[in-house]
Amino acid sequence: MMHRSIFIFLFLFAFNTYAQQPARLNVIAYYSAGPEQVDNLPAEKLSHIIFSFCHLTGNKLTVDNRRDSTTITKLVNLKKRNPKLKVILSLGGWSGCPSCSDVFSTDAGRKEFAQSVLQLNQKFKSDGIDLDWEYPTIEGYPGHKYTLEDKPNFTALVRELRKVLGPKYEVSFAAGGFQKFLEESVDWKEVMKEVDRVNLMTYDLVNGYSTVTGHHTALYSTPQLRESTDNCVQYLLKIGVPANKLVIGGAFYGRMWEGVVATNNGLYQSGKFKAGVDFKNFDKQISEEKGFVKYWDDVAKAPYAYNAAEKLFITYDDKRSLALKTQYAIDQKLDGIMFWELSLDTDKDGLLDAIVKTVDAAQKGKPQKAKAGKKK
Repeated sequence: MMHRSIFIFLFLFAFNTYAQQPARLNVIAYYSAGPEQVDNLPAEKLSHIIFSFCHLTGNKLTVDNRRDSTTITKLVNLKKRNPKLKVILSLGGWSGCPSCSDVFSTDAGRKEFAQSVLQLNQKFKSDGIDLDWEYPTIEGYPGHKYTLEDKPNFTALVRELRKVLGPKYEVSFAAGGFQKFLEESVDWKEVMKEVDRVNLMTYDLVNGYSTVTGHHTALYSTPQLRESTDNCVQYLLKIGVPANKLVIGGAFYGRMWEGVVATNNGLYQSGKFKAGVDFKNFDKQISEEKGFVKYWDDVAKAPYAYNAAEKLFITYDDKRSLALKTQYAIDQKLDGIMFWELSLDTDKDGLLDAIVKTVDAAQKGKPQKAKAGKKK
């Protein structure tokens, strides 16, 4: 009898411990490179890979060419190494949705699109669709059509996708992390009923059209810049979006401005956008040898760098800021963290590793704290 009681106690203790173990944070990678790199991708570290991008031909989702088909096939093959990996097909991109407003404005267009999404996923044995329409309802890529009717049409689109795809396939969408998108583009209450998650682009918060520098991927708002990951998340939580459907975003690239004066080491100063810089090239392009000095904003929880001789300013994510973002997602009980874009990382000890180390530490009960503080 004594042995039986001990067995029952140990069973209940183990069960309770397992039940209390928090769900592992989803780590979601967008991937826009070709098939050559796929076999070397760190599939075991990811929950999802989103192929970027498919586009519209008429009303149908289509893969543009044989090279893209090969890439998708090889991405799906990564499931042999990670059976839990989800491979998602993405529509659009910044310049990739010129006809979205028109196609999704009719019931017939939405139905034909949804059927094509199902057929492509069945063909490739992939796992769903991510809508990257930039943007419904508000101005996005120059020249792309947008109307007020995009908002209800987007709701109708996700309803049709869920109806056709059912529970087997995932439906998600990429959303601007800035206030205008949050307030105007989407009927959050209705859309979030249908989707598995929203991938919040909490980067490019200061974009290439801006003539003033700032943090393009800040975790917290500052007196000079409202836009931030926290601003985005807290807005959505307050209007009732479930935390477990929110995914925040990190940037595996920096944004550089030129003609920036040295005041405040170039932060919040006038300038002209110059170029993006891939994280894997940081050591070569924004090193001390190149004249850059790196700084940390302890309010925004974000790094930046300035080259006084050449008047260059760059804003970016680094290992420290992404570790803090990841911990923020864990603390807020969000669904995950995603990033643009996997091929921009270094082969070893890169930004993805900083994310995964933070997730692993949290699973072991050793979280990092990401509280706002004073600027250093």
